[in-house]
Amino acid sequence: MKSVIVTGANGFVGSHVVKELIQNGIHVLAMDLPGNDSNLPKTDAVEFLGVDIFHLADQIHMIESGKYDTFFHFAWVGSAGPARMDCELQMKNALCTVECVKIAKKLGCQRFVCAGSIMEQEVISAVFAPENRPGMGYVYGMGKLTAHCMCKSVAAAEGIDLLWAIITNAYGEGERSPRFVNTTIRKIIHGEPLQFTAATQNYDFVHVCDVARAFRLIGENGKPFCEYVIGSGNARPLKEFIIEMKEALAPDAQLVFGDIPFTGVDMPLETFSTKHTEADCGFRPEISFAEGTRRTMAWLKEVE
Repeated sequence: MKSVIVTGANGFVGSHVVKELIQNGIHVLAMDLPGNDSNLPKTDAVEFLGVDIFHLADQIHMIESGKYDTFFHFAWVGSAGPARMDCELQMKNALCTVECVKIAKKLGCQRFVCAGSIMEQEVISAVFAPENRPGMGYVYGMGKLTAHCMCKSVAAAEGIDLLWAIITNAYGEGERSPRFVNTTIRKIIHGEPLQFTAATQNYDFVHVCDVARAFRLIGENGKPFCEYVIGSGNARPLKEFIIEMKEALAPDAQLVFGDIPFTGVDMPLETFSTKHTEADCGFRPEISFAEGTRRTMAWLKEVE
């Protein structure tokens, strides 16, 4: 890779990927909403284009054709909060992703690397289990899975290589969301009780710097039309992650695990396997969960 396009470039994962790319000598055309570039490095290696991703096709004339070899797609509206349950929005995201595949081909890109989600696997298990009634929380994953399926066919028809990266659970500096790691760290910072459910379900977390490096390696080395899991390589019951976080951040704190069983889809550990990502792309995570949560807590203390 020499010169690439990154959508959603100012976002949590997208901005870290941009930094990883330029640190490895790759020029980036960073796309996000107009004026939304506060997380991007100010360097000649990054060219910013303010654009509404839902109307990118109308603005393709603003991008030089034949200049970029790879298209990284992170733009996705409603990845957290109530918008995850908005069917219309999530379908709009999926169709936008398909359109971006076509645009990437028109611009002369040879490869399209997209950010998928481990929730795609949860959706398959939840939707097709007999008599199961999946909640609205699965709609976000349904959107990602829909995009994944349609992009495979469209990429094959268009003649562009598709590489689908399945993120387990990214966390780290730069994310302000109320997702699990951040919420737990905030409780530790403020001395609040650390109370959880039984936390028996299998889970995985991976620091955003490792995620960014994985995307670069997938873009460079991944095999066309393959899926690559980006995780820690050490998935386990959620309770074990909680204990590791507590020992790293607040060894004297008391953990309270309830007797409420997990009622969602508990996926087998093999679902989180990173063996293909390691074998094909050369990716191995470098940041332990303990170290990653220490970095995240230091950042949250500084910005909040």
